[in-house]
Amino acid sequence: MDFLHSQLGKVQQHLAFVAVDPINWKFYVQSIAWTVTLFESYLLIRQYPLYSKTEPPPALATHISAADFEKSQKYGKDKAKFALLSGLYKQVLDTVMLHFGFYAWSWTAAGSLMARFGYGSEYETVQSIGFVLLLFFGSSLPTLPLSVRLPVYLSPDLLKGWALAVVLISPFLWAFLRVFNWAGDRFVPWLMAFFLAFQLIMVIVYPISRLFKDGELRTRIESLAGKLKFPLTHLYEIDGSKRSSHSNAYFFGLPWSKHIVIFDTLIQQSQPDEVEAVLAHELGHWYYAHPTKMLAVSQIHVFTIFALFPAFLHAPPVLTSFDFPKSVAAQPPTLVAFLLFQMILTPLEAFVSIGMHAVSRHFEWEADRFACELQDKLDDEKMNDMGDRLGRALIALHVKNLSTVWVDWLYSAYHHSHPTLTERLKGLESFQSQRRKKTT
Repeated sequence: MDFLHSQLGKVQQHLAFVAVDPINWKFYVQSIAWTVTLFESYLLIRQYPLYSKTEPPPALATHISAADFEKSQKYGKDKAKFALLSGLYKQVLDTVMLHFGFYAWSWTAAGSLMARFGYGSEYETVQSIGFVLLLFFGSSLPTLPLSVRLPVYLSPDLLKGWALAVVLISPFLWAFLRVFNWAGDRFVPWLMAFFLAFQLIMVIVYPISRLFKDGELRTRIESLAGKLKFPLTHLYEIDGSKRSSHSNAYFFGLPWSKHIVIFDTLIQQSQPDEVEAVLAHELGHWYYAHPTKMLAVSQIHVFTIFALFPAFLHAPPVLTSFDFPKSVAAQPPTLVAFLLFQMILTPLEAFVSIGMHAVSRHFEWEADRFACELQDKLDDEKMNDMGDRLGRALIALHVKNLSTVWVDWLYSAYHHSHPTLTERLKGLESFQSQRRKKTT
């Protein structure tokens, strides 16, 4: 542990200028934020002409009807227009809030509000929670006009979402600050442990709709899980149809106890053998330990953030740059410093996102190949068409979800964690061809 802290100390020495140099951090954040927004707008402009194509890609020509393709193109065009306008609108709002010192105002307002309930400035944790909630509601209200339908502005779902955010944010921030204050200057490993524990707890208590009913599909899934020695504890069905027509299936849980979740829309839109193929793909993620690997990558990411943060924790120039009064900047509140630090990290986060998507797409290829090779892994002739079944299921999912079938490569690299449908179908054909050559 001492070695870790000595190395972290060297990092802080290199970043010592942050605490003394009068850098215009607000201008830096504004410039970077607009650069990212304009780049994302450029990607949308690159993608937009593809929605005017009148025919699907050759690989999909025999799998998607003209009506479904036209509907998908129209849906994609509408989404692109909305994304372009809403992205620019939100960035203008962020610019206005930063320019006029909304963050500093929120901290002062939270302090004044807490004082009315008898909490003075010495209650930094209470004021920090109030500060974050003010930011949350203050930034949410101006975006309500982006809703497609007026009734959603004050709909029960929206109010429930806000209430849930308050219920979740408050205890999380309280625990975060308690760990931070307890650990002192050696907070990095302890906050790492806190975040990891929080992720595991969310996995355990994640709410599911209902247990899956008996039937052919349940028999298929339990049989496949048993052959692969997948530690299946429960099989659940979730009411995706109440929210949208999007379909999915996934697993979660601890290493010795896993749960499979299937959207009811996937069951309705696909045959049992196709749903089994989708689950074979998901079990491929388990077989290659993809969730564990992604968790390790995310922990490295979190560690990097925490390792850089101490230099910004005791940096009055950072807070004064964002219009905080000198009395507050002299002893920066932990949560304020952390949120400002997160904004400064925007360029790094953009690169991290691209890298994470690249890793995720690689894992998707591996899971697809796993499904295609199940016949050989399990020596079961009934699974010789698993790749074909998975292909049919993917096509059905894309058609029902109105997913885009023409995708610009740069747009996909930046936004997508999965390969495109055309890429996956070609990949499945390639995996099956390679397997046949090995067996002949």
